Formats: sequence, C-alpha cells, structure tokens
Amino acid sequence: MFVKKIGIDLGTANTLVYLPKKGVVINEPTVVAVSIEDNRILAVGDQAKEMLGRVPEAIIVYRPMRDGVIADYRITEAMLRYFIGKVLGRWRFFRPDIMVAVPAGITSTEKRAVVEATVKAGAKNAYVVKEPVLAVIGAGLHINEPAGHMIVDIGGGTSEIAVISLGGIVACSSVRVGGDKIDQAICEYIRKKHNLAIGERTSEMIKIKVGSALPQEDEPSLKIRGRDLVGGLPKDIEIKANEITGAISEQLREIIKAVKSVLQDTPPELVADIMDKGMVLSGGGALLKNLSDLIAESTGVTCRIAKDPTLCVAKGAGLALDNLEVYKRSIMSKK
Repeated sequence: MFVKKIGIDLGTANTLVYLPKKGVVINEPTVVAVSIEDNRILAVGDQAKEMLGRVPEAIIVYRPMRDGVIADYRITEAMLRYFIGKVLGRWRFFRPDIMVAVPAGITSTEKRAVVEATVKAGAKNAYVVKEPVLAVIGAGLHINEPAGHMIVDIGGGTSEIAVISLGGIVACSSVRVGGDKIDQAICEYIRKKHNLAIGERTSEMIKIKVGSALPQEDEPSLKIRGRDLVGGLPKDIEIKANEITGAISEQLREIIKAVKSVLQDTPPELVADIMDKGMVLSGGGALLKNLSDLIAESTGVTCRIAKDPTLCVAKGAGLALDNLEVYKRSIMSKK
C-alpha cells in the first residue's frame, strides 16, 4: 500500500516521521555527514551521529537545523529526501502530502524555506504547522473546545510555550534554549571547573544519567573521560549530580521566564482553566529529572509530563493530517 500522508517533526536534535495508522516509523538524529572533496552526503541520521567527533579532516558532520530552523538548506533538503525515501520505499514515485512541524517563533522566510525543502524532497503538498499546536494534539488534548490548554514543549534547539483554545494559539513564547544549549552549558562547566575537554555526546550522556532540574539529597555521581586541558592527556574525573544542576540553572531560568511571560499574557478565563488542568510538558527536555517539579514550584501551576513526550509533535502531525477538516483552522501554511 503506497503512503499518502506523512507527518514530520523536523527537530534540531532528532527527526521523527509519523505515518497514520502505523505511528512513528523513523526516529533518528538530525545529523548529516558530508565529504568535503566532492560535496557528497555520506551518512544521515544514526550512522552520521556515530561519526560525531570521530571523523578525519576530509569529512564534516553537520547538524543542518539550528535553533529549530534550517541553517543549511541543501543539507536539510537532502536529509528530508533520505527520510521520505526510506518511508516510501519502492513506492517513491507517489508524492505524498507532508505536514512539517515548525517553531512558533519562525519567520515567514524560514517557513518558506521549510515548505520549499519539503516540496523539493518529494512532497505533493507541504503543510507547515506550529509545534505547540501539534504537541497539544499529540498529547491527546482536545484543542477545538473553548477551554485553555497550556503546553511547554522543550526540544533540542527551542522551547515552545503556548496557550491554545478553539484550535488557535492565544499566547505563546518561543525561546532558543533547549537540549543543545543545556549540553553546551555542561561542556563549558566541566571545562572551566575541572580543566577537562569533553565532546557533545559525553555532555548529553551526563545530562541523561545525572542531570536534574532541582538539587537532590541522595545525589548520584558519574565517572567521565576527556582530555586534560593542562597536560593534554586523557583523564578520568568523577562529577556529582548537583554540580550539573548548578551548571544548567541559567538555561532553565530562561525557560521558566518564558513560561511566566505566557501566563501573564493569557486572558483570566483561560488562566483559570490552566490552573484547573495544569500545564503539559512535552519534547525531549521533558525527560530531564525534576523539571516538571521546578516549573510547578516556580509558577504555582501543576505540571505533568505527556505520555511519550518525545513523540508528541510527530503524533500530532499524523493525527492532524488524518483529520485535516477538523484541524484546518490550526494549519498555518500550505503549498
């Protein structure tokens, strides 16, 4: 059976592809390896991520999405073609309708770049929808009713905070702080505090294993390896979880500030709904330990993590495509 509709969450860290009735069929890193000599794409997704920090000078490993938008148009188009081709298989001569999730703060030029890249990569129609709307749909909330739903979607490049009612965004904020900036903060802290150089894969592993938004009484520790900046030789050190909490506090403060600004811009009736239901946390950043507790403590509004938070936007894209008539008012752009 050939594929007619595809939902894509084109994220800074990961790209997810959703097929109606099948669910998420691809979840791979948004990474591409390119040969400098002949400008040829060598690997995409998981294979390319394995090469990060481990390639000779003749190969560059790109992250074509930066802060949730296209930083390298040609590489993004090639990557989309690869993922679409992987889904279509031998039916690739059929051009499907494709819905792509974009940050709420995207400019019209950036939006046009996404539409053009998607059409050139093989779409018959390209729909562009704001991430918070799709995240709410994917989290299983009914966005077309006259009630306020608040979503905090923390991705790799951006954090999207929005209040949605009657299928539209009432108040929103998009900050270019996400998993990548948190990883960079960990990297920087370890370089300054311990004179140790580590790569982005190591800092991501530290965040996953011992990272926490709030200090912990029974704090775990972790042994890590890197290059000693004084002697230049390999070195092992042990770091404590609460060190990492301190290292990432500035980035989390920016996200909390954006959450508060959205609450301040929300009409009183919808604030009452949000107080009643609480806000929903989605995206890969939702998996950071104690983050929902920190947001609840800082705002006084309960915060719960969505089911399968990393899949919410992709699932929302698939559901919206399946029910275009229901959600067409929420769809921002079509080509």
